[in-house]
Amino acid sequence: MIVTLIVACEVGFWVLLAVGLALRYGAKMPRAGLAVLLLEPLLELVLLVVTAIDLKNGARADWKHGLAAVYIGFSVALGHSMIKWADERVAHRFAGGPPPVKPPKYGTARTVHEWKSAGRWILASAIAAGLLQCAIWYVGEGDTSSLRDWQNKMGIVAAINLVIAASYTLWPKKEPETEKEKISL
Repeated sequence: MIVTLIVACEVGFWVLLAVGLALRYGAKMPRAGLAVLLLEPLLELVLLVVTAIDLKNGARADWKHGLAAVYIGFSVALGHSMIKWADERVAHRFAGGPPPVKPPKYGTARTVHEWKSAGRWILASAIAAGLLQCAIWYVGEGDTSSLRDWQNKMGIVAAINLVIAASYTLWPKKEPETEKEKISL
């Protein structure tokens, strides 16, 4: 049941996003579109409550409960940026908005971009790990090894993102040389 609810929440996220943007730009009803977009966090709240009820009713804590915590963590930390990304593209395509800003490719601007991205992923991992720890405390004496496995995976996700961001700090991507610069050397 938990996996089905996770899938339903993901589908619901995209449906609410599409309806919200359609109302905002297609029907020219920006307030109604915003109201629909503000319903998105309710999906995570429903998933959290149902997962807690499932554990309270004696379900053995397994990978599905861990996946629910991870889904919630990533939705909370990354959902806003995904909505903003989609909103910029729909506004440009259908409402005459400016073209979406592309991420910087080189230098310090790229490094800052990578650290911001890493920060979102690390926040998502931290939220998921915190929810997993709450579930471990909630279950108490029962077997929580699958939840601890998910916590370890979140640590790996955070570490990978730290390494990526640090690599751009230590070895910033440089703009390629132009033909004139090559000739003058």
